[in-house]
Amino acid sequence: MSCPICGEQTAQRWRPFCSRRCADLDLARWLNGSYTLEPVEPGPDELPDNSPDPDPSRRH
Repeated sequence: MSCPICGEQTAQRWRPFCSRRCADLDLARWLNGSYTLEPVEPGPDELPDNSPDPDPSRRH
């Protein structure tokens, strides 16, 4: 397994990183907002159904 920061071989103590330096660099990236997740737009099957129920007798 290689370090995700520098590509060197990982060290057991700092896994998945090779050293404390790379672990600290990764932490700094998280803390300053360098790592972000892109927003995902819901697909048509995930949109809420706001239409009225055509058969109100089916309600629980």
